[in-house]
Amino acid sequence: MSKTLRLGLIQLAVGSQKLVNVKNAIQKVKEAVDQGAKLIALPECFNCPYGTQYFADYAETIPGPTTDALATVAKEHNVYIVGGSIPETANGKIYNTCAIFGPCGSIIAKHRKMHLFDIDVPGKIRFQESEVLTGGNNFTTFDMGACKVGIGICYDIRFPEMAQIYADKGCSLLLYPGAFNMTTGPAHWELLQRARAVDNQLFVATVSPARDTGATYVAWGHSTAINPWGEILAKASHEETNLYVDIDLTKLQEVRDSIPVKTQKRSELYSQTKDLTN
Repeated sequence: MSKTLRLGLIQLAVGSQKLVNVKNAIQKVKEAVDQGAKLIALPECFNCPYGTQYFADYAETIPGPTTDALATVAKEHNVYIVGGSIPETANGKIYNTCAIFGPCGSIIAKHRKMHLFDIDVPGKIRFQESEVLTGGNNFTTFDMGACKVGIGICYDIRFPEMAQIYADKGCSLLLYPGAFNMTTGPAHWELLQRARAVDNQLFVATVSPARDTGATYVAWGHSTAINPWGEILAKASHEETNLYVDIDLTKLQEVRDSIPVKTQKRSELYSQTKDLTN
C-alpha cells in the first residue's frame, strides 16, 4: 500500500453565477486529476459568493445539482473529492455543508460546519453566520485506506478540541475548506494550521477561494499544506490556482516516535476541576 498521497487543493475564483462556478470547479478537478491527484479539495462556498445575504438564494439540497456534478467527475476519474462547502437546505434550515465523494461517485460523508463564524472586530469586520445558518453536530471522517481524513470548515479550525478528537479517531490528515478574510487571514490563517498540525502530530491542509477584491467579503487565499512537524509543504498566493502536494505518510510516525506526546498525556489530570496550583 502506497505511503504517499498526492493532494490537490483548488483555490477557485468564485463569482455570482452558480453554474459558472460549478463548471469551473469541475474543470479544475480534471486538471488536478491530470496532475496525479488522488484526493482533491475545493474551497468553502465554492458555488456561490460567501455572505449571509447569499446563502438562502443559493442553497440547494444534497444530493442536488452541484453535488451531482461532483459525484459524476469523481466516478469518471476514480478519485476522492472533498466538495468544499455549499449552502445546504434541509428541514427548513440552511447549513454550510461539505459533501465528500468516493471514487465510486457516491457521497461517503457529509460535514455541516459545526462552529458558526460570528465575530465582531471593531473597525474591521463584523460577520454573523448564525443570522442565517444552523450549525452541524457531527464529527466527520472518511478512510482512504492508508490515510484517514478528518473534515472541518473554516472557523472549525479555531477549536483545538475538534482536531484532538480527530487525532484520537486515527486521522492522519485534517482538511479545512475555509475563507478567512483580510483581517483574520494575515493574523491567524497559517498560525492556526501549524498549531493544529503540531499539537496533534498530523498533516493539515486548507483550501481557500481565490481573492476577489471587488467582492462584499474578500478572502485571504493562501491555501496551504502543513506536515506534522509544523513545516509548510506548499502554499499558494491569492490568485486562482491548483496547489499540489505529495504527502509522505511515513512522516507521521516519525514525528510521533520522536516526540511521543500522545503516550505522555496526563489525561487523568486534565478533567479535574480542583485547584492544582499548590
